[in-house]
Parts: sequence; C-alpha cells; structure tokens
Amino acid sequence: MGHHHDVADELRTPARELRHAIPDTIGAFAGLHRAAMADGALPRRTKELIALAIAVVERCDGCVVAHARGAAAAGATEAEVAEAMGVAVLMNGGPATVWGPRALAAFKEYATPTEDA
Repeated sequence: MGHHHDVADELRTPARELRHAIPDTIGAFAGLHRAAMADGALPRRTKELIALAIAVVERCDGCVVAHARGAAAAGATEAEVAEAMGVAVLMNGGPATVWGPRALAAFKEYATPTEDA
C-alpha cells in the first residue's frame, strides 16, 4: 500500500466521526458531490480530472486522494492526469509543481490493480 492509501486510512476515522456529528451537513455535501460528478455535458472522467487539478491548486491531500481514486475509477488515463496537472501548473505555478506529481502518484497508486483488489 502506498502513501495515498495511508492518507485515506488516516482520514477515515475522523471523517466518520464528523459525519456522525453533523449528518445533515455531510449528507448534503455528499448529495452535492453526486450531482456535480454525475455524467452530463461533461463525463465523470473529465469532472474528476478537473477536481484533481483543483485539489492540487488547493493543496488538499485528502482531495488529491479522493479525486485520484475517482479519476482512476472513471477510466482516466495517466496521460490525461499528467495533462490536467499541466493545467494546474499553468494556473498555480510553483506549488502545483510540488502537488501535481503527488496527484499523479496518487492516480497511479489507484489505477494499478493490487493483490487485495
């Protein structure tokens, strides 16, 4: 298991605790997530790439994990993720040169089948 799986594991319990503390708020956010990421004029794959680029710009490790996993599940390719990171670098400069590689590594971690899968 790689670093990004560790981040997901680290966030699991606190996220569950927060979800139990504010179920209506988290439920509403989950509904917004489902609606925003559903196939429409843009396919889910494209939306996950956009979200991954935003996660890089915002420097959100948990967001990188979630959207790298989402991009892999939606069928994004490594080349598509790399180009999305190029857009993040364009829009965010230096910080994206640090977070973009992290996002690509997270995608590769989730896109590569594991023995546990």
